Amino acid sequence: MISIVIPVFNEARIVREAALDLCRRLDALGLGFELILSENGSTDGTRQILAALAAEEPRLRFLEGDQPNYGRALKRGILEARGAVVICDEIDLCDVGFYQRALPLLAAGADLVVGSKAMKGSNDARPPMRRVATRVITLLLRLTTGFRGTDTHGLKAFRRERMLEVVNACVVERDLFASELVIRAQRMGREVREIPIELAEKRPPSTHLFRRVPRVLKGLIRLGWTIRVRHR
Repeated sequence: MISIVIPVFNEARIVREAALDLCRRLDALGLGFELILSENGSTDGTRQILAALAAEEPRLRFLEGDQPNYGRALKRGILEARGAVVICDEIDLCDVGFYQRALPLLAAGADLVVGSKAMKGSNDARPPMRRVATRVITLLLRLTTGFRGTDTHGLKAFRRERMLEVVNACVVERDLFASELVIRAQRMGREVREIPIELAEKRPPSTHLFRRVPRVLKGLIRLGWTIRVRHR
């Protein structure tokens, strides 16, 4: 069985159809799965929709959070996952093609597969400012933590037993937990692979890009200090 973990924040417009469509596509592939929707502080009716969905679809699990915190929601979903393989996705992506390409790599020995928006062969169709932001954050991660790669945030698939120690070692939440997960996996000797993905936004981001900048910079400082100075 695989566990698909998706943090959800104020997604009342799309969450029901996106979740049910993902279940249908996974059934068509013959995959045994659980779908964990880890809600975090929604105010638009998302919680009520998820509660109804969980009652309707037994393979869907709804986790409820009390504040907007993407990283905490993602980490909680991973820790509560039951599958041997965990896939981290986004509700506006639900990229089953990534699953199909990542699972054989895990079976062949990779511990973590990252879907990269920036490596050769990828197609990032987001607005230019979003693409630039991804590359700036990646550059800063390289400078502050020694990260080796092209992307850290977004689609991931991994063997849960190999990554639980890495997950528990992470110290930041919110925007940079997903990045720290990849960086620590590299530093802790896990086999990390990147594969290119195609990406286009199906709706505007739930959090405004520029509002996240101070939070991201603070997280970068903390992460760099922890890894470079404290060697943790």
